[in-house]
Amino acid sequence: MFRYKKSLALLYWLIIGIFLFLFFYLLVKLFPMYGTVLSFSWRLLSPFIIACLIAYLLYPIIDKIHSCNIPRGLAISLIYLLFFGGVAYLIYRVYPAMIQQLGDFNDQLPEFIATYQNLIYQAYEYTSFLPETIHDKMDQLINRIETAVDNLLTKLVSGFTRIFDMIVLLTVIPVLVFYFLKDYGKIKSFFKKFIPERYRRQTSKIVHGIDESLGNYIRGLFIVSLFVSITSLVLFYLLGVNYALLLAVIMGLTNLIPYFGPIIGAVPAIAIAFTMSGKLVIFVVIGIFVIQLVESNLLAPYIVGKSINIHPVAIIFALLLGGQLFGIIGMIIAVPVMTILKVMTTHMLAFK
Repeated sequence: MFRYKKSLALLYWLIIGIFLFLFFYLLVKLFPMYGTVLSFSWRLLSPFIIACLIAYLLYPIIDKIHSCNIPRGLAISLIYLLFFGGVAYLIYRVYPAMIQQLGDFNDQLPEFIATYQNLIYQAYEYTSFLPETIHDKMDQLINRIETAVDNLLTKLVSGFTRIFDMIVLLTVIPVLVFYFLKDYGKIKSFFKKFIPERYRRQTSKIVHGIDESLGNYIRGLFIVSLFVSITSLVLFYLLGVNYALLLAVIMGLTNLIPYFGPIIGAVPAIAIAFTMSGKLVIFVVIGIFVIQLVESNLLAPYIVGKSINIHPVAIIFALLLGGQLFGIIGMIIAVPVMTILKVMTTHMLAFK
């Protein structure tokens, strides 16, 4: 009887998962119809979402400091000033260099494409025995890659140079984070009022489970990604790779994606190194391999840990699904979303 109920429960959640997949798939396909509304909603809500994430990451540190008999207000002020002071310094030092390197790379893109086209034409000579249709497909692929990279760079440059949006984010987010940290208890009590009394205990267990599984994972992942960015920056500068800062930032951001992230982040660095010299490519590959070796075998097990406790096959499936639906952003949020769903499903089945 128990096995029968368990099978029904698994079938139920499988059907729910299929319907959720179809729902998100239709959302993506119908995006042009409601894209303007979503764009407006994102611009309106993004400061609150970012501020909530920052407050969520900082609150345990403040709680730890407060447990050492330091007043909570002083702990909030100390962490607040250290965090936003560090972020402001990084923006002051990194932002202008990023804009310059993005602009330079955008200007040099035609030369890079020409270099790789010459390599492709040389490959044509060695693959002349292949049907002409394959060569045509290769030409189409090159044109698509060129167009995609050009569009991406244009969007990045325009995004980074939206002064008004940047000013709004830089002024509103710190204020929101301060109030979220200061009134954490009040905000928690406010939302608790909307939960019926009989569901509060179960909801509290679910929230606590999500925080326990996801909180350490996200904080550790950011620390490890920062390590990858800094070490990559040092490596690229020592090797004399062009656009070192830009490539290091890409390495750090893509490291947020499990399994595929290091490969995605390494491709631009290797591609730039290839335009400089073949010897440099070898050094870049070896350097990236050593960084990822240290990150995956020494840092990640101790800093990130195995708090999400999800099978690698399921994680890879979530990454592929997230990538199909929302691209790189989908791959970054795939594991956190899957962790939340796993915790919720586990607790709901336990309640039953």
